[in-house]
Amino acid sequence: MSLSIIFMGTPEFSVPTLRALVDAGHRVVAVYTQPPRPGGRRGLDLQKSPVHQAAELLGLPVLTPVNFKDQEDRQRFIDFKADVAVVVAYGLLLPQAILDGTRYGCYNGHASLLPRWRGAAPLQRAIMAGDKKTGMMVMKMDKGLDTGPVALTREIEIGEAMTGGELHDKMMLVGAKAMAEAMMKLELDELPLTPQPAEGVIYAAKIDKGETRIDFAKSGVEVHNHIRGLSPFPGAWFEAAIAGKPERIKVLGSAVAEGVGQPGEVLTDDLVIACASGAVRLTRLQRAGGKPLDAADFLRGTPIAPGTRLA
Repeated sequence: MSLSIIFMGTPEFSVPTLRALVDAGHRVVAVYTQPPRPGGRRGLDLQKSPVHQAAELLGLPVLTPVNFKDQEDRQRFIDFKADVAVVVAYGLLLPQAILDGTRYGCYNGHASLLPRWRGAAPLQRAIMAGDKKTGMMVMKMDKGLDTGPVALTREIEIGEAMTGGELHDKMMLVGAKAMAEAMMKLELDELPLTPQPAEGVIYAAKIDKGETRIDFAKSGVEVHNHIRGLSPFPGAWFEAAIAGKPERIKVLGSAVAEGVGQPGEVLTDDLVIACASGAVRLTRLQRAGGKPLDAADFLRGTPIAPGTRLA
């Protein structure tokens, strides 16, 4: 026995779940993903999404509708007569016709402990907020934004030094196992659905470029959480005068430190920076067009002396 599944996903985060469903013996009758986008060094080549590439390697049919406004696209989805649709970071809002277009509906792998952090950037927001734990949830989708009933939960501890990238890599593997387990239970008619609580709803808005700049007027802990939540992408940054010219420096690693000074003041020669309360040590940095470097290697080529003010 196996389910016939339509898989819907786009980034690298989605790929392990697609592979897990295939490895579990389910029949993936179609893969939906975002259309190829301009990329490459000059931005001129159309780049297929990671899910698109993985599906082709698995020999699965791929569809890339821009949206589901066209009735022909909706009907094509329905005509697969799939048992269920599995959605992991697809990137499109699904109309009711798609939500109802399979036997069992659509099940989403969401990277938070719902109802906390509904929306686009739950991984980054959890770390930036200083959360101690998060999780992967399998939920049955409805017309709301991550509001459907929860079928399965797997909690994950967030270490004090864990970055957004590290949490991403851990959660995509946990999420793949969770979805494979959920689909096995669905096939056996043993998958319970529990409505989300009305309390504790928080939205994880997409990360805006304007909030990636480091604000040293916050506490050392808050600055550290900001840096690690945005590492490695899109990356938190500060501006400093390098060789007499202002330059944006990306920070990919940090640690909470002790120190007192004006917010943004460099306190030591190993990049302890004063914050509104406490301090933060910058441990990994990257200049524009350069490679990420540990602080000691970075400072050999780009000295930033104590007393310098970072903004």
